[in-house]
Amino acid sequence: MTPSQISVVIPALNEEKSIGAAIKSAFSAGAGEVILVDGGSRDRTIAEAEQRGVTKVVQSLPGRGIQLNAGATFVGPQQAVIVFLHADNRLTDDCLQQICESENLLWGAFRQSIDSGRWIYRLVEVGNDLRVKCWRMPFGDQAIFVLKDEFRQRGGFEEIPLMEDVAFSKKMRRIAKPCLLQGPIQVSCRRWEKKGVVIQTLQNWFLQAAYKLGVRPDTIRDWYR
Repeated sequence: MTPSQISVVIPALNEEKSIGAAIKSAFSAGAGEVILVDGGSRDRTIAEAEQRGVTKVVQSLPGRGIQLNAGATFVGPQQAVIVFLHADNRLTDDCLQQICESENLLWGAFRQSIDSGRWIYRLVEVGNDLRVKCWRMPFGDQAIFVLKDEFRQRGGFEEIPLMEDVAFSKKMRRIAKPCLLQGPIQVSCRRWEKKGVVIQTLQNWFLQAAYKLGVRPDTIRDWYR
């Protein structure tokens, strides 16, 4: 397998400032195709994507699970692996080659490099690595990847308002241990900077615990907002 047999699917909603860099990073890593799934942006997200030469633009209802599944539907027949990349994340140049060189690969994610020099983000990166290693639970901002045929066989993502990545990882870890590749994925720190690293992290833990205890995803979404 070569990187050209990998498809990168990027869900987006009003991401005109970051979508260009995400698409450029996918092509620089050698992706055979890059699919933007727009959830109804009112800014220049689509125009910016087209200027960057995105392979396909798919328009769908908003909601990351819905958008991810919509993008996967349009993956080409020659593509063997799908990488799901957040619009504010970027692949480094050898990320896709790492997938190609992995043996017995079924699914997995990448280590992160958060765009900040603050030491506290190094702790976040280590914690996220441990989550994958110990609990087999990659999150979406680690660029989850999966064999295309396996993704379709397992029914893709749940189309729920939030926690689609958690639900997907819970399903897939029963089948195989996720592969954590070196990457790294370059991750925007904007989400943590908005509320503060500690508050954002505590909120994430709370929402994950609520989901595990059976709280409805739409309720969790309302809490998150």
